[in-house]
Order: sequence, then structure tokens, then C-alpha cells
Amino acid sequence: MATSLHLPISISATSSSSLRARNTRKFAAFCSINAKANVKIPIPPINPKDPFLSRLSSVAANSPETLLNRPVQNSDSLPYLDLFDEPKLMATPAQVERSVSYNEHRPRKPPPDLPSLLLHGRIVYIGMPLVPAVTELVVAELMYLQWMDPKQPIYIYINSTGTTRDDGETVGMESEGFAIYDAMMQLKNEIHTVAVGAAIGQACLLLSAGTKGKRFMMPHAKAMIQQPRVPSSGLMPASDVLIRAKEVMTNRDILIKLLAKHTGNSVEAVTNVMRRPYYMDSTTAKEFGVIDKILWRGQEKIMADVASPEEWDKKAGVKVVDELSL
Repeated sequence: MATSLHLPISISATSSSSLRARNTRKFAAFCSINAKANVKIPIPPINPKDPFLSRLSSVAANSPETLLNRPVQNSDSLPYLDLFDEPKLMATPAQVERSVSYNEHRPRKPPPDLPSLLLHGRIVYIGMPLVPAVTELVVAELMYLQWMDPKQPIYIYINSTGTTRDDGETVGMESEGFAIYDAMMQLKNEIHTVAVGAAIGQACLLLSAGTKGKRFMMPHAKAMIQQPRVPSSGLMPASDVLIRAKEVMTNRDILIKLLAKHTGNSVEAVTNVMRRPYYMDSTTAKEFGVIDKILWRGQEKIMADVASPEEWDKKAGVKVVDELSL
């Protein structure tokens, strides 16, 4: 088996070496004839800004024998790159850095981060639970946008579970939501709020706290109001747990009053629905007063394309009788 595999390889190697030697002799004879006739080998068009190709073409035109006198291979020398057999597929980092095409499209400065691009369009995106880092960034962006232009509206896109996760686990204090709410109330700008995804707990309060008539919701977003949760007590003494519970009750009463104020419902109605988590789709949220309009791109065009009853009768061939003529 080993002999049968070994024979074709040796024959192939011998035929390949003989073919290379024959091509080399032909090329040497061609170069000698052209040298006697004082004729230069035609050079294909190359990139004049590439120093390696310019030097290679110059050597091939003036003294091609230097490319043919290759070093003799032995076990101690490194393999010689045959320019006529295979190209060099990879370039060094220095060659890439010097290439014209690379430097032409290379960015001159680092790209801006996404929050900066949104801020340039006066958009504040709340896409995380209301933890201290999120509150710090949102309040700073609101203050900056008011300083830039106190007359242009500010757009707040909300996709947040508030101070808890969706499963009810507490991740932040209720004061985080109240801090953003107070900052919104102090602004001179109109505030357009848009719910994308979810607005739960304190995030639902921020959604409803936008300027009247400028509170929106995506068709498949959801809103939910619930009572504040007691954070993990850990190894607290019983007296400290009681103090923490009283604080949570105070935050609940404040949240109920603010929701009643912005939704137009009574305190008793909001208290009743908040006894358990109250989920609302876009239609229910509009009926409850959390939002003013459901965003649906193209709905105006769809309604405008609907034909009137008279046009339907005319297309169907039904003659309309004028009631006044009867």
C-alpha cells in the first residue's frame, strides 16, 4: 500500500521538476535573443504608487537573469518563494498600512457612541432597569438638552422594567424613578414619551408624565403598574425591616397619586387596579389614560385609501336615490 502511494508522488515530482527546467531554459533563451536584439520585454500596466511592483518590473525588464538564478535548496536553507509558481497571498501589516486603498477609506477619528448620536437628535433612550447609573445618565441628558435649546421638544423612548425586573425582583430604589420624574417636571421643553417594548412600574409613571397629547405607545408594547417591592432585608433586625416597609408604603402612596394625576383617574381607581400587577396593552393603556395615541406608521394612509359608501355603490352599479326627492 505504501509503495503504491509513493510511486505517483515521485513521478509527479519528477515531471514537475523537468517541466520547470524546460520552461526555465526557454525563458533564458528568449531573454538572450531579446538582449542581442536590444529589445525590452513589454511591461504590463502596474500601479505606479506600489514600490514593490515597480522594482520587480524594472528588474524583469533590465536583468531577468537575476530572477532565474535561484539559490540551491538544501536542508539548512529556508524554502525559496517561486514567483512563477504561486503568488504571495498575505501582506504584512506595514504593507497594508502603506497601501493607498487602505488609507483612503480609513476613518480619521473613532466613531461616536450610540447614545451620543441619539442625543444629537434630542432622543433619550431608557432601555434598562432604573438603576443609579441609568438615572445619572438620563438626568444629565435631560439637563443638557434643555441647556442646548429650551424650546425644542425632547423625545424619551422607554423600554424598561422600572426599579424591578419583570419577575418582580428588586434591582433599584424607588427614588431612581422619582429622580427622573422630578427632572422631567422641571424642564421647560415639551417631552414626548414613547413606549417601545415595556414600561413597567416606575417606567410606566415616566411614560404617563409626558406632555399631554404627546404620549405614545407602539402597537405591541405593554405597560404595567404595580406596588413597590420591599428590597431584600438580608440580616436586618426586625425594627429595621419595619422602617423599610413603612418607606415602601410611602413610595406606594406617592406613586398612586402621581399616576392618578397624569392618567386622569381617581386615587381609588388607581389603588384598586394596583392591588395586583395590572398589565395593559396599547389599547388598554390608552383607555386608562397612560398614553394619548398608539403609533402605527401608515394608519393615516390606510384610512385615507378606504372608499366611501357612495363610491362602493357607484362601483357596484347601485343607484343612490336622493331622500329629498321622495
